[in-house]
Amino acid sequence: MAGDRMNLQNFIEKRVSAAMAAAGIPGTDPIVVTAAKPEFGDYQVNGCMAAAKPVGINPRKLAEQVVLKLDLSGIAESVGIAGPGFINITLDPEWLSGQLEDQSADRRLGLPQADKPLTIVVDYSSPNLAKEMHVGHLRSTIIGDAMVRILDFCGHDVIRQNHVGDWGTQFGMLLAFMKEQALETSGGLSDLEEFYRSAKKKFDEDPDFADAARHTVLDLQSGNKDCLELWQRFLEISLEHCHDVYRKLGVLLQRADVRGESFYRDGLATVISDLENAGILSESNGARCVFPEGFYNKKNEPLGVIVRKSDGGYLYTTTDLAAIKYRVGKLHAKRILYVTDSRQADHFAQVFAIAKMARLVPEGVVLEHVPFGMMLGSDGKPFKTRSGGTLKLADLVNEAIDRAGELATRKNPEIEPEKKDEISRAIGRGALKYADLSQGREKDYIFSWERMLTLDGNTAPYMQYAYARIRSIFRKADTDQAGRNIRVAISEPAERTLAVMLLRFPETVVNVASSCHPHVLCAYLYDLAGVFMRFYETCPVLKADTKLRESRLCLCDLTARVIKTGLNLLGIETVEKM
Repeated sequence: MAGDRMNLQNFIEKRVSAAMAAAGIPGTDPIVVTAAKPEFGDYQVNGCMAAAKPVGINPRKLAEQVVLKLDLSGIAESVGIAGPGFINITLDPEWLSGQLEDQSADRRLGLPQADKPLTIVVDYSSPNLAKEMHVGHLRSTIIGDAMVRILDFCGHDVIRQNHVGDWGTQFGMLLAFMKEQALETSGGLSDLEEFYRSAKKKFDEDPDFADAARHTVLDLQSGNKDCLELWQRFLEISLEHCHDVYRKLGVLLQRADVRGESFYRDGLATVISDLENAGILSESNGARCVFPEGFYNKKNEPLGVIVRKSDGGYLYTTTDLAAIKYRVGKLHAKRILYVTDSRQADHFAQVFAIAKMARLVPEGVVLEHVPFGMMLGSDGKPFKTRSGGTLKLADLVNEAIDRAGELATRKNPEIEPEKKDEISRAIGRGALKYADLSQGREKDYIFSWERMLTLDGNTAPYMQYAYARIRSIFRKADTDQAGRNIRVAISEPAERTLAVMLLRFPETVVNVASSCHPHVLCAYLYDLAGVFMRFYETCPVLKADTKLRESRLCLCDLTARVIKTGLNLLGIETVEKM
């Protein structure tokens, strides 16, 4: 299977588009979708319905003309017209068999490298280094990490950026408290959250300390050597806390990916000059601001976005504009994804609008906010500890691994300790990730240990168990894997359904890379596991005769590889035994 055929839906779309052009409606979207029911075939073309009205043709008549021009010989078993003008396509079993053979022999499982690879920056996680990471950072970290893996797998040049909060007035308070307490080692800052609370309490209650904190901010911002050294020491300790969480969670972020707010501080004045040169800078009560087009306040008046305060201080908007300049100018990004919660939607819409007004972004560069909802407790409120406090992310990951260990022991009391640790890590952090990624990201979702760790339903443990069960077939067959150059026989309906589902893997990954909706990949993997189980129940594998046995083992092997690859793209490990 070469080129276009690797993406089955795209391949059919191109053939249908050519037929539509030949039928007199060039440039029409064919609207090729997966058929809703088996009786409708494998794919359905809905484009004739939308295209018929503008040209004054009966949709069914137009569909008939398209079918006459459609070249799917040797590919489709049948092409039919249903209802007022839908075109149903059922793929030929022999053709499917050939595609499976190619997919099985391909280490990328049918997904070609991107035709035009892009440099894509993914901005995610972005904790505030004044505090320890908490559950509020989970979704950005998990969703961003999945998108990095998926885009990289598609062949793009992906650059991770961790835009940490490491500058501003709060650091004056923390450094002043650090000096007062003579805390200069990580041992004295083992609990950043408690350290922050103590410093804030001191700041609120002690006017002399508050003055010292303000002076420390000025020293820091003016480049005082001693202050900068202390600040750097604090950041090192805080970053180590973050990266300990990243290691436990199994995400790709490294120290080299950190580009904090402080990284852009020397470019903020230049941003103001850029806005002034573009003629979009205004003054209001001593502050400098921009009025981006299309934004209004509650009184329906043009909304001003402050980029420099009256005291000369800068805001998040200014820093984000400086970051855009760096990512476009130095990193040569063509697409920039910002994975943050949906409450920041207005902020990023304004930043993107200002960047375009000031021509900081060349034509063709895409700025894209990837928003997500909140993780809620069973009470429907933001997830907290039992005592009502903010839950540290490290504690959440540890609890997930511990609970997974209890599950593994219940299911297999004889499990070896080293295997238990491996399985606990894979299941625990996999459960956390999958519970999040399987949701439509824009929605809030209710966090539930019981639901995420169950072996039933659309969960990581279920998917990991499905993979392990398939691998157990090969242990029973006394072989590692099926041959990779075997012609798969497709004679039973369950074989056919599984074949088509496997060939949809590339189009699913491409869809997620474009839409930034990882739940689409989760849904695909869950459906694939269900289709495989129906195949395994109705089509004997190990008891089949030799030739059929090899064919069905090949289907088993390909299914296992697709599940493993798909889960890995979500940042989730598999285990050979559970």
